[in-house]
Amino acid sequence: MAFDQEWAELKSAAKDPGAPGMRLDHVGTGQPGPDPALVVHQDDLGAVGHEAFRLHGLLSKKADIAGAGSGRSDSGSTARAARELSAHHLTMGDELYTTLSVWDSQVRTVLQMCAHISNHLDYSKKAHAQDDRTLAASMRHRDGSAVSASEISKYVK
Repeated sequence: MAFDQEWAELKSAAKDPGAPGMRLDHVGTGQPGPDPALVVHQDDLGAVGHEAFRLHGLLSKKADIAGAGSGRSDSGSTARAARELSAHHLTMGDELYTTLSVWDSQVRTVLQMCAHISNHLDYSKKAHAQDDRTLAASMRHRDGSAVSASEISKYVK
């Protein structure tokens, strides 16, 4: 299929009102739409954060990063193999060092992402819980009684 023909088909499909696309769950009504696309519960966040934390711990122990596996901080088993190969004048040793460098960089990136996910979800959970407490406190009268639904609806309009 030629590009022009395919492009024309895609444009006409995009104009179709029944075509999937971006949809807001609600607009100004304060009520969610029939099927919200994203629902997250505190338990879900905790499970994702826990798995990211576990992956970080396992990857830190199991991945042969440059300083792992030897009991010494300067070389892991792969680094020792590369050093031995280079000492015997095999070019494979230099290539293995290059591979180790790339692997080390990628492992450290994944470790940082896992830590970021875990820390961010922990922070988000605590921040949202605090927001809920603040909101609940602000929705009470001075005497501590709850604000009625009719009074709350005045703020939404």
